[in-house]
Amino acid sequence: MLKVGNLGCARGGCQILSGIDFCLEGGEVLAVLGTNGAGKSTLLATLSGELPRADGDIVLAGRPLDAWSAVARAQRLAVLPQSSSLAFAFSVEEVVLLGRLPHASGRDEDRRIAREVMCAADIEHLRQRSYLALSGGERQRVHLARVLAQIWDSAEPGCLLLDEPTASLDLAHQRLILQQAREIAQRGNAVLLVLHDLNLAARYADRLLLLDQGGMSSLGTPWQVLQAERIKRVFGVEVQVAPHPQLDCPLIIA
Repeated sequence: MLKVGNLGCARGGCQILSGIDFCLEGGEVLAVLGTNGAGKSTLLATLSGELPRADGDIVLAGRPLDAWSAVARAQRLAVLPQSSSLAFAFSVEEVVLLGRLPHASGRDEDRRIAREVMCAADIEHLRQRSYLALSGGERQRVHLARVLAQIWDSAEPGCLLLDEPTASLDLAHQRLILQQAREIAQRGNAVLLVLHDLNLAARYADRLLLLDQGGMSSLGTPWQVLQAERIKRVFGVEVQVAPHPQLDCPLIIA
């Protein structure tokens, strides 16, 4: 679905990342980890086309990212940035329906999809509220529903890029959103998300990409990546890594 080869990422004329190589397949959740300033958001912005790549290649569904028209790319690639701003007093439902703009699926179909994604993000009860009257966490869930609407019922599998989707959310909604990411992947879509919480990444992601010092420190399953020595080297924190008592994933204990 998304193939990255020897990718270099820059921001403001400064090289941030180089030598990034991975393939993200449909049905998979890949979590990107790293310290603050490691280049996680820069990588996501480059993958989405917001930032031009410095080197290398990005291929979406078998075609170079640059070869897609803006509308066609929006039908297959949905992006939730780290922060989203909206200064207009749109209702929640109107904001969510913005995610349907790349599609010509008709008003009734768009509203059906909007209802479904609002339920998925637990904001259906807010649908008539003004976006400007919402809390930070509620706004985050509204924007998540908006990007879900882009690829919810697409004829072809899509790719979902989420930059810190659990920011500003309480524990229950963190789990809800990450479970939705897993369900989106189970529909055949590819999901890449940036996370800070190592335990959430271990629980919900199939593979982890750990960034450090301008490149890839490790890429693999949670068991392969989340090793105590590597965590200490990258994050500067001594931890214990134990089997989760209920799930087949590592548990990081600081």
